[in-house]
Amino acid sequence: MLISRSSFLGLFALIPLVASHGFVKQVIIDGKAYQGNIPGGATNPSIIRQISTIDPVKGTDNPSLNCGMNATLASDVGNANPGSQLQINWVGSSTGDSNWPHETGPVMAYMALCDGSCATYDSANAEWFKISEQDLLPGNTTWYQDLISQGAMANVTIPSNLAPGNYLLRSEIISLQLAQTVGGVEFYPSCTQLQIGGNQDGTAPSSDEVTFPGGYTATEAGIFTPNIYNPPIEYVSPGPPVVQLGTGSGSGSSSGSSSPSSSSSGSGSSSTASTTATTSNSGPPSSSPSASTTSAGSSSSGGSATCKLKSSNSSSSTGTSSMKRRHRLSHAKRRL
Repeated sequence: MLISRSSFLGLFALIPLVASHGFVKQVIIDGKAYQGNIPGGATNPSIIRQISTIDPVKGTDNPSLNCGMNATLASDVGNANPGSQLQINWVGSSTGDSNWPHETGPVMAYMALCDGSCATYDSANAEWFKISEQDLLPGNTTWYQDLISQGAMANVTIPSNLAPGNYLLRSEIISLQLAQTVGGVEFYPSCTQLQIGGNQDGTAPSSDEVTFPGGYTATEAGIFTPNIYNPPIEYVSPGPPVVQLGTGSGSGSSSGSSSPSSSSSGSGSSSTASTTATTSNSGPPSSSPSASTTSAGSSSSGGSATCKLKSSNSSSSTGTSSMKRRHRLSHAKRRL
């Protein structure tokens, strides 16, 4: 009996792999590296919230969907600015000594404003807005995640006009190799605690904010993907669209590919990054993901079948406190 290549790949994806999961080992902010902790291991000062296991989060209603499996508060906060460039070092195995093991599915980033310091903030209360999504590279045959499996880091740009304040960055890889059945998808979220400086005034409209759990459904496109190994692949990333920060008088928008602002030194375990911006220590260098993606300005929209690195770049009313007040008022109106 002959078996097609796509069917073979689908069957191969069902075979359990040893140590086939992973975590965020390191986050680099404008060239400064911050180390994370081994899942379930000793806890050292860090800006990355520690998870209990490298196993994926299963189920769209799982409470661990916000920051990872049984994630605990980190003790420190990293400093960044609007336009700061971050590299997220995803690694494989329980000790982080191998490359990321998966290659199929989107890589996304969300942010949420903390109520007070993120070092004490309960992420179950977070209202997340999406700042980037990377899925298929041009040609619709190779995933951005595949570059990470070859040793590259995930690139994230802080929106260039984001209002100052304390924010969680939620980096997420969604692995689709088992998503041909409902409930098969694997989620790998990770939260980094940040303090954003500057004097910009961009805020997210409440209509583009979601909670986790609550931001995804088990059967939506991008989560349940029965034809993921049957080309041509047509894919739209799940969740809300990439945010367009609110517009108001004051500073204008700028391109997401503009030069980053310099970041002041953050607290916690950190060092000057000795790696390139997109190549991790866990494997051989690969081509930069950002070289294959498109930076979107203020006209970007959500959900794309090709990989577009979309950064939000607009402006809005001022201040962290006014941002929180507007969010509360907006949500109160929606409840009415």
